[in-house]
Amino acid sequence: MKFATTMLSMLSAPLSGGAGRALLRLGALFVGAVLVFATGFQVLMTVVEGRDFTWPTAVYWTLVTMTTLGFGDIVFETDLGRMYSVVVLLSGALLLLILLPFTFIQLIYLPWRAALRAARAPRSLPEGTRDHLILTGRSPMEQLLIRRARTVGMPYVLIVDDAEDASALHDDGYTVLVGDLDDPATYRTARADQAAMVLSAGTDQANTNVAFTVREVSETCLIVATAGSEDAIDVLELAGVDHVLQLGDLLGQAFAGRILAPTARASIVARFDDLVIAEASTAGTELVGKTLAQLDLRERCGVALVGMWERGALLHADPQAQVADTSILLLAGTEAQVEAYNASLGGSDDGSRPPTDRDGQQLVIVLGGGRVGRSVARSLEQAATPCRIVERQRDRVRAFPDAVIGDAADLEVLRQAGIEQATAVVVTTHDDDTNIYLALYSRRLRPDAEILGRVAVDRNVTTMHRAGADFALSYASVAAIEAWNTMRPHRTHLLTEGLIAFRTPLPPALANRTPAAIGLPDTGCVLVGSIRDGHCTTAVDAHTPLPAGADLVFVGDLEAEERFYARYITRTHRPPLRTRLRRALARTR
Repeated sequence: MKFATTMLSMLSAPLSGGAGRALLRLGALFVGAVLVFATGFQVLMTVVEGRDFTWPTAVYWTLVTMTTLGFGDIVFETDLGRMYSVVVLLSGALLLLILLPFTFIQLIYLPWRAALRAARAPRSLPEGTRDHLILTGRSPMEQLLIRRARTVGMPYVLIVDDAEDASALHDDGYTVLVGDLDDPATYRTARADQAAMVLSAGTDQANTNVAFTVREVSETCLIVATAGSEDAIDVLELAGVDHVLQLGDLLGQAFAGRILAPTARASIVARFDDLVIAEASTAGTELVGKTLAQLDLRERCGVALVGMWERGALLHADPQAQVADTSILLLAGTEAQVEAYNASLGGSDDGSRPPTDRDGQQLVIVLGGGRVGRSVARSLEQAATPCRIVERQRDRVRAFPDAVIGDAADLEVLRQAGIEQATAVVVTTHDDDTNIYLALYSRRLRPDAEILGRVAVDRNVTTMHRAGADFALSYASVAAIEAWNTMRPHRTHLLTEGLIAFRTPLPPALANRTPAAIGLPDTGCVLVGSIRDGHCTTAVDAHTPLPAGADLVFVGDLEAEERFYARYITRTHRPPLRTRLRRALARTR
């Protein structure tokens, strides 16, 4: 009975516009062919063979011949008639070979597959689900949040309004739930009142609708949403959003902070209670040309040397690595130890200015006057750092009278902007290919300048670095980390695209064991220090026992973080073998 009901519902379901029109055309073609062939039968039988048949008989002969049944009760006796029979037979066979499979696929097979997939798509979460992450889309930002949730073993659910789409994602290993984003029932079944956060990263209008709908279900649920314009912030907050993310401002401020940070004086870029991580440029200092072992920073200042930036790549603290003029040291310690470094090696630089060229000129050029470029310029102006935007459309940069209007790929335009005096170039257009091109062009024109590039797709990060960029950042990574930090007890800090500093409690099973004994270095994470009872220590190495009850602070890329959690914390949260195999296969394509 259930099977019959399902089949009836599938057959009664309307076809999609294109398939329905194609089926009607094929049906009309078949009826027309029958009428034409029946007329030809009548003409040949009457004129050539002198026999009379009724029209129903003509249609009967046509259908019997076209379907290749060939009963033989009515046949032509002349050669012309027999040749006509062959034409009718071949035409009918060809037409039916197209019509019958198409009809079967459209009316039976595809609806059956759709009903089967829809039946597998979950429509509610298991009882007891709580402290989970609810996502309403699949933007790059949300994909990164899903990756982080999987890494730390945090439950999440992706709401999808199409059942077939949800079923396909479910088969790929995603935790999904079928429902309309503007229906309060969807968020009740998603247990929004027990969720850690609901994130909406669509248009301003869609985000407002989601927030308003969620607030009908829960007054206390944390709601985070993105905003495309400043005008939307007030509306989103009125709709119930707790934390509004302006992606352009976030990325622009991150770029500006990166430009201002690497001076001779160490600048703090991450803070974990008393433990801080700082960066310091070596350009023009006594450190250039020495090996890391010769620096002896722990004895001189008390700080630990975590690693060294070199053109966007973090090099581990190899004692034999040599410091170059373009190197940036990554330091860890207390704030007092960082100040001791500045007093000893930071010179008189107050840490508020970017590096200068040989003539002492300071200028940052921003290629692209969109939301990101304008945010970079505003942040640098607030820091009293000269900045000039290059933009094709004058309307975008009317608030910046020094902006240069023209194509950033035109050498004369760049010279007008001051490329020859630039100490830093920020490439901020929305197209990765254009950004890579401009980064390469800028590096050729200014080999000593700091170049920062915006990327949209993860795989283009390495290409951006190969093109000459010192640092790369994206909307997705900056916004995902910011959203993640709104619901976590300890902040995760984005150092550059794909590289983070994070804090995690030491698993009890690893207490009083050394990093070397448990294979911690094999994960790729760099152990910066430990925090216990609010006090930090950076006196850690591969043979120092890890203190029980402490939090560990690491620096590493996303893959290293995943390996750490998978090996020591979330081993029981591994996805099914079928899902792991599918993901591995997808990575090899």
